Amino acid sequence: MSMLREKIASRTARVGIIGLGYVGLPLAVAFAKAGFPVTGIDIDGNKVTQINAGKSYIQDVSSHELHTLREQGKLQATSDFTVLQELDTVSICVPTPLSKTKDPDISFIASVTSKIAEHLHAEQLIVLESTTYPGTTEEFILPELTAKGLQVGVDFYLAFSPERLDPGNPHYTAQNIPKIIGGITPACTAMAQALYSQAMQKVIPVSSAKTAEMVKLLENTFRAVNIALVNEIAIMCDRLEIDVWEVIEAAATKPFGFMPFYPGPGWGGHCIPVDPFYLSWKLKTLNYKARFIELAAEVNTHMPLYVVTKLADILNEHQKSIKGSKILMLGVTYKRDVSDVRESPALDILRILQQKGANLSFYDPYVQRLEEASAHWVPLTEQTLAGADCVVIVTDHQQVDYKFVVEHAPLILDTRNATKEVRTGREKIRLL
Repeated sequence: MSMLREKIASRTARVGIIGLGYVGLPLAVAFAKAGFPVTGIDIDGNKVTQINAGKSYIQDVSSHELHTLREQGKLQATSDFTVLQELDTVSICVPTPLSKTKDPDISFIASVTSKIAEHLHAEQLIVLESTTYPGTTEEFILPELTAKGLQVGVDFYLAFSPERLDPGNPHYTAQNIPKIIGGITPACTAMAQALYSQAMQKVIPVSSAKTAEMVKLLENTFRAVNIALVNEIAIMCDRLEIDVWEVIEAAATKPFGFMPFYPGPGWGGHCIPVDPFYLSWKLKTLNYKARFIELAAEVNTHMPLYVVTKLADILNEHQKSIKGSKILMLGVTYKRDVSDVRESPALDILRILQQKGANLSFYDPYVQRLEEASAHWVPLTEQTLAGADCVVIVTDHQQVDYKFVVEHAPLILDTRNATKEVRTGREKIRLL
């Protein structure tokens, strides 16, 4: 048994996590709770300070458990990358955004890889978790790590393991979501599997890093395409004067061959609007056009404009225009019960309404200030509801009292079917 394998088995391996955001911090906590000494690395000094003070800035990690792990000496954070030379394993959890032209931006991975290469030593395991295009681990990271003569699978180990977290979901966590592992060599896969098996309930090895990279892109492309499909179905049902929500509910009674997806005002978050483009970009380099991905993007990115058009029609029926109307938006985060506004369709809707001259306000229990849009937060009161020309439900947070909203709002556009249980009449409530 290698020295690294022995350290992993005894949980004395020094685990490093680079990037302490929505992915990295929960992963760091999972390894620390499993008994490993964990060091988190992040260039954001504010994050480092908060972690070392036992304060969490991530919804899925409580300050109590962070404080407890700090007291136990199991978790620390730093901005000093020289600590890499002391670590036995390093998991990379940095952002992989898209450029304005929808091309992959792996500059964060590139920067981190250079730091790791500088301090790489024998008997060290490197695992990339950041979502990227198939081939990144083998074609981009591997050459830099082997430049000094260390041999992969012998001197050090390199693998890819896609993050699969669902922020705000209390049922699925870093510990109980099955973990996919794909190494550059079988020895790399085995070493990464040995590590993650200590902290995760189930680890699933695949044949290569490239396969593991593709797994992540399939998962989110599947969701993107099906969200686009049901959004288009919603538009069709509107034209046909059919309730799309009733259609989906009835179709979902079929015990096989159907999985319900639900329409909405667009797509959002750091995965679904981004990840499929990594696959599309990669295939363009191989002279193949990923038509489903591009069509899904076309449909989903159109939905905010569709919502505004729907709103304009509703106001017009009441002899009002968008310009000058008081529009109160309920929910601005990209999904229910989270505080993340990244790629939220609410931001696009607000921008379009602002361009059309609407008087904008919003209520969200998780967000009270928006730097991305010119709208001010208001409390959810009888006065603010009654004072709006139309209330637009964009994110269906569960703690919002929709019965209260229905009772006091003069007009409602519900893009999430959030008012389903409290609708007493349809005259002032319109669905997507």
